[in-house]
Amino acid sequence: MQTKLHPNYNQDVVITCSCGSKITTGSTKSDFHIDICSKCHPFFTGEQRFVDTQGRVEKFQQRQKMATAPKKAKRRVIDTTPQSALSLKEMLSKKA
Repeated sequence: MQTKLHPNYNQDVVITCSCGSKITTGSTKSDFHIDICSKCHPFFTGEQRFVDTQGRVEKFQQRQKMATAPKKAKRRVIDTTPQSALSLKEMLSKKA
């Protein structure tokens, strides 16, 4: 068997949330930070709050607004100039 194969397990690791709450647990990583926890997550608090770190919410809302906006009808331009009917011989002679 190989020695020193498994990572070191730390008993007292502090996880710090952006809201300020701290959770102590055990992990192979040292202390680290998270953006959202159970004390500030909208599902647990009952609030509707957007946690956005990269502008994703604004992009989604903008796309949603564009999708629900009434669309303009595209106009087709119809050529109304009279054209004389060409015979097959005339059409073939024009290509050459």
